[in-house]
Amino acid sequence: MEHRPRLHLLIALSAALAFRLNARVLMTQDQALASAFPNAKPARQTFFLTKQQLDAARQESGVDFREQLVIRYATPAGFAYFDSHRVRTLPETVMIVVTPDGKVARVEILSFDEPTDYFPKRRWLDQLLGRHLDADLSLKGAVRPISGASLTGQAIVNATRKVLALHHVLAGVAPK
Repeated sequence: MEHRPRLHLLIALSAALAFRLNARVLMTQDQALASAFPNAKPARQTFFLTKQQLDAARQESGVDFREQLVIRYATPAGFAYFDSHRVRTLPETVMIVVTPDGKVARVEILSFDEPTDYFPKRRWLDQLLGRHLDADLSLKGAVRPISGASLTGQAIVNATRKVLALHHVLAGVAPK
């Protein structure tokens, strides 16, 4: 009888490990940055938003978020931001590259833990390219939803809106 608690713990640990082994890391941050900026070494910039900056970014994006620490990678060709968020019940990490004039240049999925049925195709991600933050950057606007994976589409659109709003708020702010 005294071995039962250990057995339950062993089963729980095995299940947790198996769950994490199913997580799909598609590329590292370094690989993503090298792919986005093959001829440049991006400078890591750190910002700590004031309450006013955070409120402005939240209002402009229409996305509720609380992160005041923003890290971006800057080159003359553009800026890369990484965003980790929950899709349905599991996390996803994306890299969003923004041009100096505030348009989406690239969207890459670095990790995606949801079932592969919910993974967006490149063609869907590419419809975000060249977009700036406006009403059309929405699943109710010009962005087509993903059939059978609406939460994935919403999560990526929200991350894109958030990054573009942060980029706008940080324009002219010196990194720390």
